[in-house]
Amino acid sequence: MLRKTGLIILCWGLTSGELQDGQSGTPAAPARRTLDFGFVPSGVYDTVAYYEPGAIGILFNMMHAFLYVVQPNPFPEDLVISVAKDKFGAIQSEYQKVIYYEIGFVVCAALGLLFTVLLPLVGLLFCLCRCCDNCGGEMHQRQRKNADCLRGLLTTLLLTTTFIITAGVLCAYAANQNLSSQLKSMRRLVKSNLRDLHTFANQTPSQIDYLISQYGTVKHQVLYDLENVGLLLGGRIHEELGKDVQPALHAALSMTGTMRDTKDALENVSLTLETLQEGTVKLQANLSLVRGSLSNILNDPLCKDPRSSEICRNILITLPMLEISANYSSLPDVTEQLDKVNEVLKTDLSQIVEKGFASFNDTPTMVTDQTRNIVEGVKVLLDDIGSNITTFTKLFPVHSTLTNFTKMITHTHSQIEDIYPQIDQMDFYRWICCITLCCMIVLILAFNFLGLLCGILGFDRHASPTTRGCVSNTGGNLLMAGVGFSFLFSWVLMGVITALFLAGGNLEKLVCEPFQTRQLFKVLDTPNLVNPAWRNFIPGYLYNDPEMDFTSYSLYSNCKDNRGIYSALHLDKIFNLSAFFNTSVYSKDVSKKFEGMKVDLRGIILLESEGKQNLISFTETGINEIDFAAYLEEVNKGVTRINLLDFASQLDAQADQLSKGTLQTSLKGHANTIRQIHIQQVIPLEQSMKYVKARSTLNQSIRLLERTSSDLPLRVRRVLEAADAAQFLISQNATFLINQETEKYKQTIIGYFKQYMDWIRTSLALEVATCKPFSNIVDTAEILGCSFLLDSMNTFWFGLGCSTLFLLPSIILSVKLAKFYRRMDTEDVYDDIETIPMKTIPTYDTMTRFPRPLRPAPCRLVTL
Repeated sequence: MLRKTGLIILCWGLTSGELQDGQSGTPAAPARRTLDFGFVPSGVYDTVAYYEPGAIGILFNMMHAFLYVVQPNPFPEDLVISVAKDKFGAIQSEYQKVIYYEIGFVVCAALGLLFTVLLPLVGLLFCLCRCCDNCGGEMHQRQRKNADCLRGLLTTLLLTTTFIITAGVLCAYAANQNLSSQLKSMRRLVKSNLRDLHTFANQTPSQIDYLISQYGTVKHQVLYDLENVGLLLGGRIHEELGKDVQPALHAALSMTGTMRDTKDALENVSLTLETLQEGTVKLQANLSLVRGSLSNILNDPLCKDPRSSEICRNILITLPMLEISANYSSLPDVTEQLDKVNEVLKTDLSQIVEKGFASFNDTPTMVTDQTRNIVEGVKVLLDDIGSNITTFTKLFPVHSTLTNFTKMITHTHSQIEDIYPQIDQMDFYRWICCITLCCMIVLILAFNFLGLLCGILGFDRHASPTTRGCVSNTGGNLLMAGVGFSFLFSWVLMGVITALFLAGGNLEKLVCEPFQTRQLFKVLDTPNLVNPAWRNFIPGYLYNDPEMDFTSYSLYSNCKDNRGIYSALHLDKIFNLSAFFNTSVYSKDVSKKFEGMKVDLRGIILLESEGKQNLISFTETGINEIDFAAYLEEVNKGVTRINLLDFASQLDAQADQLSKGTLQTSLKGHANTIRQIHIQQVIPLEQSMKYVKARSTLNQSIRLLERTSSDLPLRVRRVLEAADAAQFLISQNATFLINQETEKYKQTIIGYFKQYMDWIRTSLALEVATCKPFSNIVDTAEILGCSFLLDSMNTFWFGLGCSTLFLLPSIILSVKLAKFYRRMDTEDVYDDIETIPMKTIPTYDTMTRFPRPLRPAPCRLVTL
């Protein structure tokens, strides 16, 4: 039934999965998204297959340590395998190995049997010997000087031995009680395991239904991608083409800025040139007047005087320096170039480029329109796949099978419940037997403790052996009673202990310890162990494929790790659904739908002919014909060729060298006039913001125009070439790119199905119908058999055996100590005449025994 359930779970589970909505943050990047299918609903298993013995674990550890001393050899894996293969026939040929492994048990069992056989015989001989007044049966005690020390030593040793026996009995009693109490816990464990099986059966359908329900989400995600094919596929095409198209369009768009900058620079040159010309023309006129006037004055007859001629000649030499330096009137006009640029700007190149951008950015819409039929075909395919999955899942009666499995669990539970009264009755009988064995030793302990108590309390060190009190005599008799019962019970106890030791010890070493170390699984997984023709018996039995790599340990380990029963039992060996749920099947169907996809982008016009002509016209505006060097040369010149203040000062100095007269006065007047020209015209031209800004603007504009004109034809040519190359790429060479991106988009759609299938396989292997309850059953069996039953029973014989062994020293010590407590019939007597002992005693005897007729009446309980 379990096998069928697992197989059906596999078949059902492989039929569904769920995709979470995954929308790309950037619509132009349809990269495959990692889908989140959520968590498969899982039940909670209650069973905790772990046992902690608590305080009694100390006794268990002592018992295990004793077994290790008895049997330190490792688990005989090879020997067990050979014996199992030969159906125990290998014991005859491998008896030496068996004896070597069991030597510790053999020796202990031999000693136990020897104890069981010899102790009754020794007891019988001991009783007969005492009846003949030997072996301590003679009611006479020799008096020694160390009698008190010997009595104290014997009392201490017997008391210690009795306490050890008591500890052993308590150990056995605790183990006996632990077994009975753990059997009550057994019901809880069994019930918990059966409840987990119910959970397993009940949660599996809901898990399968969850897997099936996920296809709707997968379908929803695929539909989303199909409905957004323009953003995803078209956006990706747009992005890849944009690597070439957008730089070309941006370069063309940047030329519009260059045109406007050129126009502004030309306008600035024209305006600043007019301003500077206006200022320098007036200055030039005034300087010319002063220079002409000075020239006329220097032609005065006074200058012909020998003393004045040299001075006048020097002044005449410097007169040509009295003129402006920067002659802006000589610079050529830029009106022609400005008119041509304004004519070029009448065509709005930026609008033409923006129109190209808009046409190119319309790629997603074009893709959406041209792939509409393909998208509709894939949508129909999605519906067909969903119908196929639904039809396929109906082939397996999962619910009915799990219902039958649940009924089987319920029936098994009721049968187990019916067995509980029988188990309780058997445990009661076992408990009675174990308590009886304990009571045998407890009876002996009672005699020992009472004998010691009466002997110690009733002993009078001043009383002679024949005059000891009734309490002391009773103590000795009780000790001898304990000796008698020890002979009666010890051989029975040792026989039972030996049998339990052989059975429990070997089960612990050959079953429980190998299970904990997993060596037992190695034995079970030995090739050809169960069937000589089968390498592995589990796949041979389940699937008739003994060569399959499927072992009991792998099954146990997978279930222990709470993996799905599908992977644990390798159910794909029977139901290989790869043919139905193979990604390649869906890949072929989706590929067929995408085969007819054609995307034509030839309708995209990046740069119209008008825009191209506008760029060409811009190169023909003539800005490269401007004499930039002349402009820069004039701008960098000063206002006048000579400093007018220096010139006026020199003129004053030279006038002072002349004799006073009209010539001197005239020269000084012209010097003042020059100073006035410097103050009123030169200084404003040098420092006024109007002229300073005009010169700076003229300088910047000329340099801008120079830079622009230097590579303008090359830039325009490159822009046109880039635009033509991008247009050619879109119109002629975009097919490869479109096919490449279409393939990526198709693989994205197929990838959803692949993720879905991978998720289903992973869920089946790890989450669906997890088989933890079955490994818990094995662990529970180990806990019940080894931890509850075997550890308790082994600890029982361990404690009882310890007590039984110490009965031997207890017998010896009790017999010797009883002499000091019991009332003797005769005693050693000495003659006190002259305080010399044995003075009147015959020479042939050193000691004579005399009966004491005047002694208290005897008070005996037991005399051996």
